[in-house]
Amino acid sequence: MALRRRLIDNAAGDQCDRAGTAQGRKGRLLSTASEPVGTLDVALAHATRLLETQPALAFEQAGEILKAVPGHPPARLIRGIARRLAGQTDSALAILEPLAREQPRWAAAQFECGVALAEAGRARDSIAALRRATELKPDVPDAWRLLADQLDADGQRMAADEARAHFLKSANRDPRLMAAGTALVENRIPEAEALLRSHLRQNPTDVAALRMLAEVAARLRRYPDAEALLEHCLELAPSFDSARHNYAVVLFRQMKTERALAEVERLLAREPRNPGYRNLQAAVLAHLGDYAESIGVYEAVLKEFPRQPRVWMSYGHALKTAGRTDDSIAAYRRAIELDPGLGESYWSLANLKTFQFTDTDVAAIRTALGRGDLDDDGRLHFEYALGKALEDRAEYAQSFAHYDAGATIRRRLVPYSADETSGYVRRAKALYTREFFAARAGAGAAASDPIFVVGMPRSGSTLLEQILASHPLVEGTMELPDIPRMARDLIAPAGDGADAGSGAHPEADADPISAGERRFPSVVGDLAHARLRELGEEYLAQTRVQRKTDAPYFIDKMPNNFLQVGLIHLILPNAKIIDARRHPLGCCLSNFKQHFARGQSFSYSLDDVGRYYRDYVELMAHFDAVLPGRVHRVIYERLIDDTEAEVRRLLDYCGLPFHERCLRFYENERAVRTASSEQVRRPIYREGVDHWRHYEPWLGPLKAALGPVLECYPQVPDFVDSHD
Repeated sequence: MALRRRLIDNAAGDQCDRAGTAQGRKGRLLSTASEPVGTLDVALAHATRLLETQPALAFEQAGEILKAVPGHPPARLIRGIARRLAGQTDSALAILEPLAREQPRWAAAQFECGVALAEAGRARDSIAALRRATELKPDVPDAWRLLADQLDADGQRMAADEARAHFLKSANRDPRLMAAGTALVENRIPEAEALLRSHLRQNPTDVAALRMLAEVAARLRRYPDAEALLEHCLELAPSFDSARHNYAVVLFRQMKTERALAEVERLLAREPRNPGYRNLQAAVLAHLGDYAESIGVYEAVLKEFPRQPRVWMSYGHALKTAGRTDDSIAAYRRAIELDPGLGESYWSLANLKTFQFTDTDVAAIRTALGRGDLDDDGRLHFEYALGKALEDRAEYAQSFAHYDAGATIRRRLVPYSADETSGYVRRAKALYTREFFAARAGAGAAASDPIFVVGMPRSGSTLLEQILASHPLVEGTMELPDIPRMARDLIAPAGDGADAGSGAHPEADADPISAGERRFPSVVGDLAHARLRELGEEYLAQTRVQRKTDAPYFIDKMPNNFLQVGLIHLILPNAKIIDARRHPLGCCLSNFKQHFARGQSFSYSLDDVGRYYRDYVELMAHFDAVLPGRVHRVIYERLIDDTEAEVRRLLDYCGLPFHERCLRFYENERAVRTASSEQVRRPIYREGVDHWRHYEPWLGPLKAALGPVLECYPQVPDFVDSHD
């Protein structure tokens, strides 16, 4: 066993304090409770063997060694491990923490202390200990693997990827794989990919290489490629748990949630206490709409590992979605208490929209921003949080400055090309003509179940969803990823693996229009009538998992699906499509002030968000022209001014009878996943309609980018040849 070898090696040659060891080497005989043994080395080896099967006896054996050689480091290490294996984590730490402090250059002590700290839920301390262990002994795969798991559990995804690359490198002794591992560690991705592909041509069943190549694909966000590689890896090595964990994550990142959950459950069957697996399980359950079960998993993890700030934060997210606002605030507060430097917890409070920071909170945020060691992710979250705090205090100039600072960091991390989006709109207009749709009349699935709500993010789409979901014949679901995924899959056979579609789902990593999507939507023109019908039926089958009631209609509120209105019409010609539209300055500024967890990379520049809004209006105007009456538009300001009249128009379009509950939408206790979740649990209010005016002095670039769209709102300008 690796554990036994590690202890024996360390007992013989590591840089631990050997004080007292000479006494044991004089040949003094030691004995256990049950049998005599020989010299110190023999006794240590015997105790190490006992760890694997009888940790209590190992503890006693090590105790006998300590009677003969007081303070002997390897014997103390064995006792600490024995206590941990017996489930006595606190007792283990009482032994291992002092040992690690006394032996700062002994890799085994740092490693075992890190393992026990992880089991105690002290993620940050565990990470620190495991980092020390890997610095001292960089060729121990277990240390890198556990470090990656802890970083994952702590939400440090990039650092976890780096640690996992080190694990892959240290776990393989083949020189070609070691070279590839080094390239992966150093982020020389093309070189790593070339080395791995060359190796796999000669050794196609090397599961370590397959997993490494999957890591390359995941780094490049080529998730379908990563998925296929990991599937092959697991066919060859079904018990390769690290690969299975990677597989579950890749499935989840593609929102293949049912399959991801099945893989996580297989992992948990083998290692039920693993906090990384359980956190992933809770996240997947939340995306399946099983919020009560997700919250239960988080609560169980936190009961066992109560000192993990990022788990408290994730727990807060689940509570917020379920409408338990006070509990979510308490969870975020607990995360901050455990880690005051976790900027995302402060932003999570700000993102409730109805929460207001205290003077103490603002002072803490300013102090954090003054730190020189704050990374980009932490800094941008603190900047957005302070922007919201100052906005609530009507200090708009400073508020805008901090929003802009956060957006500047985010823009650097998620590059965006407005030209690609404009190019997509130009191609869509060229393809989707009256004649194109007429030639495909009668294609697609006949079902009328879905109600699509599209438009810009932060346009009032969540309010429309809440109103419709309050009708007894309509079920609200979430921002479903199925249409974007379908668009991506249509171009996947070409082999570039790039994401397509909107990329706007909270867990999607792609930009709204990716480079690989330059052949989309042209590929739609090649689909036969039968294939269009199949795609419609696939969508209905895939989304059935999100439906928890027998209501005949359900809502798919993915705002950026406006990019896919043509595809939606072709595969589901009887589905309803609703365009939520808000004043361009109010909508675009709201996007600019919002830090999105994933996607929406257009929103971090006033120029980019203005161009995106303009492209959106242009594309929707085109569909109004070629499919008259197909899309129903709701102007947010009209909905606020005359709610009942607009709700009646909306229900008439959907073919639904009027119901009073739609006017009392704020009484609906359904889970709401978006940033507007707390706002739609309140009655209609006008305060936010013209809120953008407070920031008008700084909106010059946005106004210039919007051009005639701003001047004409809510009418639409003539877009003929606008991109020529």
